[in-house]
This record gives sequence, C-alpha cells and structure tokens, in this order.
Amino acid sequence: MNYGLNRLQEFPLCLRLLREIHTELLKDVRGSDRTPGEFRKSQNWIGPQGCNLGTAAYVPPTVAEMHQSLDNLERFLHDNNSLPVLIHCGLAHAQFETIHPFLDGNGRIGRLLITFLLCQQGILQKPLLYLSHYLKFHRIEYYDRLMAIRTHGDWEGWLKFFLQGIFEVSQSATTTARSILEMREKHREIIGQQMSSSTYGLRLLDLLFHQPLVNIRLVENELQCTYATASKIVDKFVEFSLLQEVTGWQRNRLYRYEPYLNLFESSYTLINPEKSDSIPSTQS
Repeated sequence: MNYGLNRLQEFPLCLRLLREIHTELLKDVRGSDRTPGEFRKSQNWIGPQGCNLGTAAYVPPTVAEMHQSLDNLERFLHDNNSLPVLIHCGLAHAQFETIHPFLDGNGRIGRLLITFLLCQQGILQKPLLYLSHYLKFHRIEYYDRLMAIRTHGDWEGWLKFFLQGIFEVSQSATTTARSILEMREKHREIIGQQMSSSTYGLRLLDLLFHQPLVNIRLVENELQCTYATASKIVDKFVEFSLLQEVTGWQRNRLYRYEPYLNLFESSYTLINPEKSDSIPSTQS
C-alpha cells in the first residue's frame, strides 16, 4: 500500500504500477515463486481446489485477449471524468478481477486497486478505507456478484453490493477513528499519572501508533535510550495492559499494542473459518 501510494506521486495508476506493486506484494510470501511483477503467459482458471480447466467455475481471458483487455482497463483507469468516482472504482475492480492477469495475488492487487483509485482521485488523503474485511465477511456473495457480471451482465447487482460495502466500511472507519482518539487520550493520561519517566512513555505511545508490534531493541533505537531504560518502559506498559508479550520466549520477545489493534479487529468479524473451503482458488 505504502509503496504504491508513494509511486502515485510520480506517475498515474497504470499497468506498469500494477506490476511494480505485484512485485512488492509477493516478496517472501505466498506466490513469490509465481512470476512476481509479470502478467501471466499461460491460461489460468478459478474454482474449487483440485479442479481443472474443464471443471473450473470461471476461466479468465486467454493471454492474447488478456493483453487487449488490460489495455482497455488502463484507458479506463485514466478516464476520471465519465463516471462518479465510486462507480468508477467498483467497475475497475470487477474488471481487473475478471481479467485475472497474474498467476497469483489477483485478489490482493484488486483490493489495493480500490484504495489507490480513491487516493488518486483525492477522495481519500490517507488509505483509511480498505474493503478487505467487508469482502471477506461477505465472501460468498462477493464471488457470486462477480460471477453474475460474467454470466448475466449484472453490473447493477455488483455495484449495489460494492457501494453498500463502501458505506459500511466508511461508518466503521469513522467509529474506529473516534475510538482511537479517545483511547489515545486515556493512555496518555495513564502514562502521565503513573510513570516517572513520562516523556519516554509518551514517545513510546506515539511510536506504537505507527509500529504496534515492537521489541525492546526497537524501542531502544527509536527512543535513543539505553537498553535497560527501554526494557523498564516496556515492562511498565505491560503492567498497565498497554502492551502484551506475544511470543512466550525468554529472549527476543515481541510486544503487541493490544488495545489499539483490537479496535481494528473488532470492526468486522471474519467469516466462519469452517467455510474456508468455499473460497475459489486460482489454478494455472
């Protein structure tokens, strides 16, 4: 996300940028062996695990058709005047997922694409609206709506679903933002009243809003204090229930800013993991 937003300062959203983002996305994660940064050179398909080309739920365009479709998509991404911004984003996302130009990572890139478009159009100043949780929570309907476009041309049904998602995520983001401000003031008050070295404590609190998972060495470097001081401050944060140790190790411990991250995780409850086998997989 950050890489893409920085590059958007240099040139507009285009196929080149999508390939660059794809390279960044797949570094050392799932799909890193599947030609990061390159559009596919073979046919892929979407369906249940183990399906083949003949039994797939959806077969994207051939490679030749894919390149023509991508050219059309790029021109559409640059057309900022023909449609309302949210409609433009919804259509672009659905078309990208339908083209399915990468061997892996299409869903992740497609979701990032929504935020990049909103930022490029000036609707968002920061990437505060991210639809992933909404789409995962309504995962089955999401895939059904995309398929209905491909099989019945039901763009209206997809756009209603997409706009409902924008509305719900916007409401959730607003509520979360208010909760963050209230929590920050509460935690600043705790630190100011109960810590003798409140200056270091307040600086650590500011750091946690940018880096909610820390270790003592990181705190030492960021606060420019001794390791012993950093360890003492972190221990105090654990005592105040601001940080929680998550490894259970005696050395190289990691600490999580639990109250902060819980605000995001409570925004949407993800779909029942037992239904995860219903997620279409990409094959090639």
